[in-house]
Amino acid sequence: MKDTMAVQAQTIAGEFFQEQVRSSYPIIGKGFVNQVCLVETERHKVVVRMNNKVHYPTFIKEKWCIEQAAAAGIPGPYTLSVGVKDELAYMIQTFVEGDNGLDSKVAPTDIWRKLGEYARRIHSIQVTGFGEELIDPIQGTFHSPPHPGSDGSWKGYVQYNIDSLTERDPLLELGVIKKRESKIVRQWFEQLQDEKFRFGLCHGDISLKNTIVHPTGQLILLDWGSAEVTVVPHGDVIHLMGCQLRGEGPDTEQLKAFLEGYGMSMEELGLTRHLLLLKAFDTLRWAMDKRPDQVNHYAGSAKQVFNMVSDRFRN
Repeated sequence: MKDTMAVQAQTIAGEFFQEQVRSSYPIIGKGFVNQVCLVETERHKVVVRMNNKVHYPTFIKEKWCIEQAAAAGIPGPYTLSVGVKDELAYMIQTFVEGDNGLDSKVAPTDIWRKLGEYARRIHSIQVTGFGEELIDPIQGTFHSPPHPGSDGSWKGYVQYNIDSLTERDPLLELGVIKKRESKIVRQWFEQLQDEKFRFGLCHGDISLKNTIVHPTGQLILLDWGSAEVTVVPHGDVIHLMGCQLRGEGPDTEQLKAFLEGYGMSMEELGLTRHLLLLKAFDTLRWAMDKRPDQVNHYAGSAKQVFNMVSDRFRN
């Protein structure tokens, strides 16, 4: 029996092109969040990405980011259509020939150096606001939904995490930090609140798995689902540092190559580790509210980040 996902992708592509579908099959691996299929019709070869219909705004955001990135000189697939069918949000994109960055024969450091160049261009794209939700494609305005304790702004985000550092903080019971350490973290976060950061668009998931090396050598950047407006260049760098802590790369030389491509050194990043801790703590608090099944996982990650930041601070 043909895979259900492939059948759904076949129907979506067939209706869009009004052509007979010759083949369709899932693309497995590479850490995709969405269901991804390659579909070939009589005259076209495309990638169909699918997810629950609540992800439709994310696909719209991805389409916008890909177009803005292309205008900034960053190659990516072309988005042919975004829509909803039978409770599924979908995105149809042109198929890009080449090897995934994880499998390419090109040296990983060379790919990371190019990704550093791309990140610098991404951070120069004109945007406003703060957060992961694109609410105005015309103005490039992003938004973070307010929640109890935060109005959704950058300052609200930081203040919420400061105010959460109380004597009854669940992070104490989870063993992430001790009471005396909580006071130190508060000082670090208050320092962030006083900083004048620059805000820009971040890809949010820069990695080898989200690249394709075209036969011509051109590097294609994929998957903008985690894109957000936040502090730059720190936003994309803290993602890479988080990946390092999880053992997913980039390694030290690859991160150095990324920074070289961007045109900066780690010394220039200043408060990046404190920003990484802020994100780790905020994500854990989100999990406590929305995903209790993931609390232990995120608590372990938050403790790991705190230990890294503390060790660096002591050294």
